[in-house]
Amino acid sequence: MKFKYNFGYFIAEGFKSIFTHGFMSFAAVCMIVCCLLIMGSFSLVAVNVDAMLGNLEAKNEFTAFVDESWAEEDIPALQAQVEAIPNVASVTYVSRGEAMDNFQAEHPDNLLLSGLPDEVLRARFRIHVTDIEQMAATSTQVEGTEGIGDVSVELELAQIFVVIRDIAGAVAIVLVLILLLVSLFIIANTTKLATFNRREEIAIMKMCGATNGFIRWPFVIEGMLLGLTGAVLAFFLQWGVYSLVSRAILGSDPIDLISVLPFGPMVWPVLGIFVCTGLVIGTLGSVLAIRKFLQV
Repeated sequence: MKFKYNFGYFIAEGFKSIFTHGFMSFAAVCMIVCCLLIMGSFSLVAVNVDAMLGNLEAKNEFTAFVDESWAEEDIPALQAQVEAIPNVASVTYVSRGEAMDNFQAEHPDNLLLSGLPDEVLRARFRIHVTDIEQMAATSTQVEGTEGIGDVSVELELAQIFVVIRDIAGAVAIVLVLILLLVSLFIIANTTKLATFNRREEIAIMKMCGATNGFIRWPFVIEGMLLGLTGAVLAFFLQWGVYSLVSRAILGSDPIDLISVLPFGPMVWPVLGIFVCTGLVIGTLGSVLAIRKFLQV
C-alpha cells in the first residue's frame, strides 16, 4: 500500500489519539507553550539589548585630547594615525574654538563663560568605535598614540548593556535545554500511553505484514500536531506579552534611555522558529516513544 493513499488515515489516527488521551495531550501542549514562551522571551530580550548596543555604537563616542605641544599643521597626520587604529569607525576633529562654542551652547545661562578665551579648552578628537565592547582597549591604544594627551571615556552604560545581553543569552540557553527535555519527556509518555493501549492492535498489524513506517506515522503525526498546536499558541501569547511589556517600558521611561523594537518586523522569523521548534519537539518525542513498541 503506497504512502500517499494512507496519509488521510495517518492524520485521522493522529487526531483520534490526541483526543483519546486528552489530559496527557493537554499537558504536552502546555509544556511546549511554556518552553517556547520562555525561550522567546529571553531571546527577544537579547535581541533588544543587541539593538540598544548597536544604537550606543552608533551614537556613543569617547574624546581624545590633542597634546598642547602639537602644532596645528600636524593635526591631519595625527587624525589619519588615529583613524588607522582597529575598531575606530570615524574620527572628528574639534578645534579649540569649536570646543568653546559647543561648551557655551550647552551652558547658555552661565554668563561667566561668555568672556573666556578659546585657549581655555584643548583641541580634541571625537572618536566613534565599531564594537562598543572593545572601547576600553581602543581608548587605551588611542591614548598611547604620540600627539594624544589623554582620553575621556564613559564605559559604564555600555558595560551594563553587554552584561544584560550575556546574562539573558545564557539563561535562555539553559532554560530552553531544560524545558526541551521536559517537553520531550511528556510527549514521549503521551505517545507511550497511546501505543500501550494499542499494543495488541500493533502486534496484529505487524503479523499481518504492516511495515514499521505504516504503524509509526500516526504517532508521529500526533506528536507533530501537538508540537504545532503548542507553537501557534505560544506565538500569540508571546506577541501579547511582548506588546504589553513594551508599552509598560516605554510608558515608564521618560528620558527614552531604553528602546524597544516593534514586534511587527519580527513576526515571521519568530513564528517560523516557534513552528520549527514545536514540530521538532513533537516529532522527536513520538519517534523516541514508539521505537521499542515496534520490536514485536
